Amino acid sequence: MERLRQDFTFLLPYYDYFVTLEGDPGSPGMLPRSDFTKGERSKMKACPERSAALALLRKYNAEPFHIQHGLTVEGVMRWYAQELGYGEDADFWAAVGLLHDVDFEKWPEAHCKKAPELLAEIGCSDEFIHAVCSHGYGLCSDVEPTEEMEKVLFAADELTGLIGAAALMRPSKSCQDMEVSSLKKKFKDKKFAAGCSRDVIRPGRAVGWTLEELMEKTLQAQRSCEESVAAQMAAL
Repeated sequence: MERLRQDFTFLLPYYDYFVTLEGDPGSPGMLPRSDFTKGERSKMKACPERSAALALLRKYNAEPFHIQHGLTVEGVMRWYAQELGYGEDADFWAAVGLLHDVDFEKWPEAHCKKAPELLAEIGCSDEFIHAVCSHGYGLCSDVEPTEEMEKVLFAADELTGLIGAAALMRPSKSCQDMEVSSLKKKFKDKKFAAGCSRDVIRPGRAVGWTLEELMEKTLQAQRSCEESVAAQMAAL
């Protein structure tokens, strides 16, 4: 069994899929769930405690808009982690989303360049810092997004701002009843939420999605955390 575990470690993330297939999941060659879980946890990406991450965000960001954006991208990235099969690293994805703009309010001209220094205050790993800085690739950073999580953040970050702005124009002030068709109209109107770069949003191809697919997924993600973000903002 130990040899099997070593030789087929790459199959561990797909365990839940295999055990749903017809047949006996306990047949020879299948790892017991307890062993699977143990193997998965050993590979979880390191990220700061959520309380420390939020405190750092608030230390360098006073504007409610910037805090709300961080909370929104946190929730969106957590949804994406679960949706794309990275549930074990959902805290990592979420924390990167929360802190991706940690340096923007005070140092907009040094965005993604000041971030490593600030993130080091709470002991963020090099992997974490790389993920944060990669979202500014081609704009204010030469750190290229290489991991799927980084590509998702790069593609979805600006879109969350467009969704938020579009929601405020609706009678409901919410994205819960927003359709992709409505969002696409706002996207095409370059005067609307002009600060949300269409050129950054458009390359959903970075993760292999069409623009419409990116919009649909990110809209679902933002719906999932909208209520929680509002409650957190009200409590600040």
